[in-house]
Amino acid sequence: MEVFLEFLQEVLRGIVRGTTAHVFQKQFLEDKKTTLRRRKQKGGFQKK
Repeated sequence: MEVFLEFLQEVLRGIVRGTTAHVFQKQFLEDKKTTLRRRKQKGGFQKK
């Protein structure tokens, strides 16, 4: 029984580490857009 509980504890610890790493990567390490998109400039005469 004790061996099973240790195994279960290691599995849960691995799941928590994996989840934490995934969340950390999503929040801090993902590449953000470096440049903001500019509006397209319309050509020709614009009547105001």
